[in-house]
Amino acid sequence: MADPTRTDASDGSSTVTVDAGDVTATYIETDGERVLAFDREGRTAAIAQNVDGYAMLKVRTAADGDELERYYGFDMALDHVAERLDVAVADLPIPEAAADMGM
Repeated sequence: MADPTRTDASDGSSTVTVDAGDVTATYIETDGERVLAFDREGRTAAIAQNVDGYAMLKVRTAADGDELERYYGFDMALDHVAERLDVAVADLPIPEAAADMGM
C-alpha cells in the first residue's frame, strides 16, 4: 500500500488518499459527514457516516452518489463495496483515519 496523501482545505475539511494495486481509497471528513470513497478502473463505491460516528453506515454508488444500502458494521459495508468493485475485501486500502467507522 502506498503512503497516504493528506490534503487540508480552507473550509475545514480534510482528505486522505491511499492506493493499493488498482484500488484507490479517499477518506473525506467534512463538517457533517465522514466518507470513504473507492475507485477501481472506473467503478466506484463509498461508505458514509455522520461525523458523530453513531449512525448506520450508508453504502453509496460514489461519495455523492445514490444510497444503496445501510449497515451497522464496517465489515459488512466493506463487503458490499468489494462486491461492487469486484475485488476481495483484503484488497481494499483503508486509511487509518477511517478504520474506526461503524458502530
